[in-house]
Amino acid sequence: MQVLITILEFLAVLAVVVLVHEFGHFATAKAFRIRVNEFGFGFPPKLLGFRKGETVYTLNLLPLGGFVKLEGENDPSQPRSLASKGVGTRFIVLVAGPFMNVVLPVLIFTILFMVPQKMVVGDVVVNEVVPNSPAALAGIEPGDIIVRANGRKIETNSDLAETIMLNLGSEMEWQVKAGPEVSSVRVVPRWNPPEGQGPTGVVIGTVNTRSVTRSEPLWEAVPHAFNKIGDVLVLMKNEVTSWIAHNKTPEVAGPIGIAQATGEVAREAGLAALIPLAALFSISLAIFNILPIPALDGGRLMFVILEWVRRGKRIPPEKEGLVHLVGFVVLIAGIVAISYRDIVRIVEDGSLLR
Repeated sequence: MQVLITILEFLAVLAVVVLVHEFGHFATAKAFRIRVNEFGFGFPPKLLGFRKGETVYTLNLLPLGGFVKLEGENDPSQPRSLASKGVGTRFIVLVAGPFMNVVLPVLIFTILFMVPQKMVVGDVVVNEVVPNSPAALAGIEPGDIIVRANGRKIETNSDLAETIMLNLGSEMEWQVKAGPEVSSVRVVPRWNPPEGQGPTGVVIGTVNTRSVTRSEPLWEAVPHAFNKIGDVLVLMKNEVTSWIAHNKTPEVAGPIGIAQATGEVAREAGLAALIPLAALFSISLAIFNILPIPALDGGRLMFVILEWVRRGKRIPPEKEGLVHLVGFVVLIAGIVAISYRDIVRIVEDGSLLR
């Protein structure tokens, strides 16, 4: 039963993110009078479908994504085809999917910031300082209270942890309260700290806790949402840099791994946690899709850009189609390989989140 619930939770998140992405392609194609032959969730074989106007809407067996099948994607000779349109039109249609995957998180975070939420806040106190760590060198001592970090008010352990991760390798200004006095210190979080020490070398806790309810008006929630997405992108960049600094192999999860992690998040933090998870998943999908990988939006955009650079001279449609076909086969093979690794890790460790 738990496996079924996990699958349903994963499919719910995937459906929202994928359908929003494909709707971007669908809506712009319709706007430019490009014929849309099929709007599908999942990959064939087809389970069921219905026709409305000139478009068939299908639900397919393999729930690993979705697609919009446009008329003549590589053949400009067909009427109302994508390939028959100009460079600008094709660019807009192709980029519309990733663009919608950025719009979705903005909408999700804006709503989350506007809805009143109860949270536990307090004073973040330093319980322990590792000798010779950045915190120790800055003069921070046990018992100090971290009031602000780089101008951000610190009210929970996660506030400080996230701010530190956003500023790895960069000098930070902390406002620290020791008794009645508040002073500013400079701390540089480390990329590659010793085992168990963390970037700054402090062990923290929250004291004097209290429950508060907070929400933001629309004019504050929207820029906060954009800032949140910016923070997510910086955290992703820092994670990649951290892999390099630690000489570690990146941990990549496929559909099975993402499904299992989704189930764990839902069990540990509740179904409400799936909402910000969908936002993060959507941002990741936008980045992945815009990469110049054949068969993905970014790969197709590369051919459009090449045509523009070559002043309208196209790569022959059959050659472009072959590149995308090979890319699709390699992509599916990669998904299968990563999914096998996910299964092995789940069997051996029981969790992807450990």
